Amino acid sequence: MSAQTAGGTAGGSAPVGVVLVSHSGPVAESVATLAVGLAGGGDTVPVAAAGGTPDGGLGTSAELISEAARTVDRGAGVAILVDLGSAVLTVKALIADGDELPEGARLVDAPFVEGAVAAVVTASAGADLDAVAAAAGEAYGYRKE
Repeated sequence: MSAQTAGGTAGGSAPVGVVLVSHSGPVAESVATLAVGLAGGGDTVPVAAAGGTPDGGLGTSAELISEAARTVDRGAGVAILVDLGSAVLTVKALIADGDELPEGARLVDAPFVEGAVAAVVTASAGADLDAVAAAAGEAYGYRKE
């Protein structure tokens, strides 16, 4: 798990944090790097990758996800984007548990790469968690033809 930062928030308010959960550590890290880079870099929107298992294998880790969410939490909420089915189940279980994730952490239904970019760009513009989640979800409609 590593954290990066992107962009700048409007008015100096606390930014929404973004956690990217993948079954692969390198995939999560690469998508985080891409999203931060496309958002213009900077140092105000915290983004963390939580990929793979603690020993570097493929899978998801509740421990890595919780740690990543705590790392990016600045009090404005945490948008959590995931790649595949069991990552969804892991995040849902953490949310249901109630004390493993920061208050305001939310699983966002969005495509992983496009949603991550939209979430980080929107958060870097100073948007709240609802707007960040909406922007990420709208990425389902991006056409590539």
